[in-house]
Amino acid sequence: MSYLDLGIFVAYMLAMLGVGFFYMRKNSDQEDYYVGGRNIGPWHIGLSVVATDVGGGFSIGLGGLGFVMGMSGSWMLFTGLLGAWLAAVVLIPRVKSDPAFAKFFTFPQIIGHLYNSTTAKVAAVICFLGYLGFTSSQLLAGAKLASGTFEELDLSYALLIMGAVAVIYTVMGGLKAVIYTDTIQWIVLMAGLMFIGIPISYNFVGGWEGIQSTLPQEFFSFSNLTWQDLANWGVTIIPIWFVGMTLYQRIFAARDVQSAKKAWFIAGLFEWPIMALLGVSLGLLSRVAVEQGALEGFTTAMDPEMGLPVLLSQILPAGILGLMMSAYFSAVLSTADSCLMAASGNLTTDIIGKYYTTKSLKEEMRISQLLTLAIGVVAIIIAWQMTEVLSLMLYSYAFMVSGLFVPVIGGLFFGQTSAKAATSSMIAGGSLTAGLIISEVSLPLGLDANLFGLTLSLLTFVSVIYYEKNYSSKLISK
Repeated sequence: MSYLDLGIFVAYMLAMLGVGFFYMRKNSDQEDYYVGGRNIGPWHIGLSVVATDVGGGFSIGLGGLGFVMGMSGSWMLFTGLLGAWLAAVVLIPRVKSDPAFAKFFTFPQIIGHLYNSTTAKVAAVICFLGYLGFTSSQLLAGAKLASGTFEELDLSYALLIMGAVAVIYTVMGGLKAVIYTDTIQWIVLMAGLMFIGIPISYNFVGGWEGIQSTLPQEFFSFSNLTWQDLANWGVTIIPIWFVGMTLYQRIFAARDVQSAKKAWFIAGLFEWPIMALLGVSLGLLSRVAVEQGALEGFTTAMDPEMGLPVLLSQILPAGILGLMMSAYFSAVLSTADSCLMAASGNLTTDIIGKYYTTKSLKEEMRISQLLTLAIGVVAIIIAWQMTEVLSLMLYSYAFMVSGLFVPVIGGLFFGQTSAKAATSSMIAGGSLTAGLIISEVSLPLGLDANLFGLTLSLLTFVSVIYYEKNYSSKLISK
């Protein structure tokens, strides 16, 4: 990478830190820090939602899917569109119009309102662990990009650099800095992919003739996947729109119900087909370049998620490479910062918040910033131990979904108020999914561990409610 590229990249990183410093001076309390003053417009919210959901992990992950399976990999983000639009129609009117939720900062506070404080604590721990893992996956994505682009940069050093930038500006600026930088970052990413990455990569591999003559036809098909692929993506990604802490923070930050709904419709459309097709297309083009032997030192036996950054680093001219790398790093930062804010919100508000609520507003915000910094450091350490972005990200999704989805649906839409049922189903579902993932056992039909965790969570929830109702009836009859 030339000094020009390096200068562009460094200038971009400094600009992100500048935004964090700007909002650090404007934030006055936790209302500003965690929910942006509750007065942010739909386009900023919508672009922030899609930047957070797709971000660096899915950007790198989609490139890996395009490298391995071609255009069919785009269906993964179709589940994101379904989840976003379903949440806009069903969830947002229920949450945003309820005055009981008007002053909430976090998703576990809703769980606490529906059930009790113990249930909220369990939800907070699940959210915290899930978003800690998700933050780590984004930092790992950034490190892979950096090490694939800068030949002399080791993955560990890249992780330290990416982690430092993401953590510092998030710690300083809070949710306002996150949302407004997300808007900028998403515009930069989309422009970079559409006007730089795709055209130059397409010409590099010889246009359509070079692509078609290099890859088998299944890479161009939208049916080159199994029903298990769709089922696993759907059962993991669609429910996250109903339990994602980052999404609830943005619902709380929106001006009103209509603004929030519009934001979610915008986000869904950008997820699929726009970002889905762009991401897998670049991954497919990197596969073509590898098959043609055009990428120095890279083969199909290597990490498929590294194909895209290696392609871009070798074909883009000086100056353009710096812009393109800034685009991809912006995607990484847009998700990492949001997930870090979510984990921080869970820890400060739901897990240990009562221990410092007597402090002044400024002191509370400073403690929030220190805890955010500590969480960021732990996320970097976790990322150090992992190797695959998409797996770490989907594992974090699955853990949260299997523990939280059933209780929130039961409480919000079916009026169930059994704290024992909610707590039991969270522990049972989350524990089973985590256990299956950690043990790496072979599951029936190749289905995702999350499906079994969700099933156990539902059975536990219904069984406890049934037992409580029948036990109460017997006591009354006696």
